[in-house]
Amino acid sequence: MAASLEDVPSMELMTELLRRMKCSSKPDKRVILVGPPGCGKGTQSPLIKDEFCLCHLATGDMLRAAVAAKTPLGIKAKEAMDKGELVSDDLVVGIIDEAMKKTSCQKGFILDGFPRTVVQAQKLDEMLAKQGTKIDKVLNFAIDDAILEERITGRWIHPSSGRSYHTKFAPPKTPGLDDVSHTRLLALACICQVTGEPLIQRKDDTAAVLKSRLEAFHVQTKPVIDYYTKKGIVANLHAEKPPKEVTVEVQKALS
Repeated sequence: MAASLEDVPSMELMTELLRRMKCSSKPDKRVILVGPPGCGKGTQSPLIKDEFCLCHLATGDMLRAAVAAKTPLGIKAKEAMDKGELVSDDLVVGIIDEAMKKTSCQKGFILDGFPRTVVQAQKLDEMLAKQGTKIDKVLNFAIDDAILEERITGRWIHPSSGRSYHTKFAPPKTPGLDDVSHTRLLALACICQVTGEPLIQRKDDTAAVLKSRLEAFHVQTKPVIDYYTKKGIVANLHAEKPPKEVTVEVQKALS
């Protein structure tokens, strides 16, 4: 049951009113983010979402939500997953189609994690064409693999809070040591600055796992970037730059 407006705090109402006024003048945009793990998409997507009043569609989250809500497509997706099968491209595109109808997607969307193949890109284009729309821009977070390895293998996480540290860029405290240059030595003594508890490294954040993930990314994604490049809608970002500089590039690409 919807809450009465009388029950909504005035500050929340005013914030939402201001948001809607700001968003009313924004042009519609449909944006795809492409980039390998650790490229900075996760940092930029909330900024793009807020600046351009878009909804953020991450295919993994949408699939889980559709399954939890037991929508017709969600039920079909669950049947496939229960059998250990991949969810078909048509099902994923259908779930994106459903998600786009939400009020938060009125001004458009950011797609993250899809399409991963040219066939998926074609199916997405077909679905959008039926609605009389199309992808406006593909942001390619281009970055050298060697830089990604340094970024990712140096990441350490505080498991209960999710706080992240980095042995080079945001080092945690190391008891008894002022300046530690060796990652291994730092890793042995990594503790959270807030709680003093030990940090962990995610299984995916090792050099071996990253290498296989990057190989798969390049094989799958290069054809997708080529596909959209032919349409003239790819903006290649210098994702190795500091986040604020990448934000400036993103805003130029989308303006």
